[in-house]
Amino acid sequence: MKAFLQKIQTLDPHDAAAMLAATIDQFEDRVVMATSFQLGGLVLLDMVHQLNKNIRVISLDTGRLPEETYQCAEQVRLRYGITVEWVFPRHEAVEKLIREKGMYSFRESVANRKECCGIRKVEPLARALEGAEAWITGRRMDQSETRREINIVEDDPSQPGRLKVNPLVHWSKPELWEYVKQNNVPYNRLYDKGYLSIGCECCTRPCQEGEDERAGRWWWEAPQEHKECGLHFTGGEGI
Repeated sequence: MKAFLQKIQTLDPHDAAAMLAATIDQFEDRVVMATSFQLGGLVLLDMVHQLNKNIRVISLDTGRLPEETYQCAEQVRLRYGITVEWVFPRHEAVEKLIREKGMYSFRESVANRKECCGIRKVEPLARALEGAEAWITGRRMDQSETRREINIVEDDPSQPGRLKVNPLVHWSKPELWEYVKQNNVPYNRLYDKGYLSIGCECCTRPCQEGEDERAGRWWWEAPQEHKECGLHFTGGEGI
């Protein structure tokens, strides 16, 4: 592990492809890429394809994703020949939540929203990552105030000993779009309608000019609320 961290430190912090290659070579079948088919994840999937390396790819189907996300996922499957492992929430937990609190309890309080995210996202991800020693995300520092302190490699606070690798930490949204255009990467068409961050259909809206990338998520909550679903903790130890 020490040799891997030293290797990452020698790389250009903007060279996401090199970081991907080093991570996959280090962990082989013990690394997982998680994607929600947002811009960063799509760029990383294209890089993996160009590197001609194999990696397990997972995505969370919360049961409330926009149709455009499924369409994008299918384009990715056909374009790159990647088998995406869709992970679903436990139906008993979803049924219990809806039976007891209704279809829209997540809009009643932050606690209720986090409960819904926990059932539909956090618990399924934990299952999907069982046995993994590292996982790769598309998070970036410029996405929101809550992500300013993320690092290229971090300890995963949800699982001691597991690493979280964020190859795109230093990339900007314009740089992602430039890569998408240059490499003809399939992308979610909701971006063409003003969306900047795309999650569940009922929890995502287009953003206004000047808003940060995560402003369209859970927009009914106070602006100062922590706009995360629980999949990621910020400010963790890392390099």
